[in-house]
Amino acid sequence: MSNEKEQELKQEMKVVRKEVKNPIDCLFDENNTDAIVLFNENGEEIAFEQIALIPKKGKTYAILQPIDEMEGVGEDEALVFSIEQPKNEEEQEYLTLVTDVEIIDEVFKVYDDLVDEEEKKNKR
Repeated sequence: MSNEKEQELKQEMKVVRKEVKNPIDCLFDENNTDAIVLFNENGEEIAFEQIALIPKKGKTYAILQPIDEMEGVGEDEALVFSIEQPKNEEEQEYLTLVTDVEIIDEVFKVYDDLVDEEEKKNKR
């Protein structure tokens, strides 16, 4: 095989790896319009749209809605994640799915109150 054909073949076979941004950085970036990309237990990417960040009882929660269909989640539903602090300096903050129904209800109550407040301000 000629050197030229070899180079062509390498170029065709070249895989461009997509850069995945740190989801915590994306959540706090007011200018971010990209999806929040998380990985499930199988290492598969799941893309979410950020709905809100909610501070509550000394923690910060993220309300995220799956962009694509997700088993067990309705198309108009969203999930609540807590932003967890690392146990040591080598680790980074990370997101954990909240399963406690009371916390989920509290987070959505704060979100609903914020939306109502914003709607009232816009009517003035």
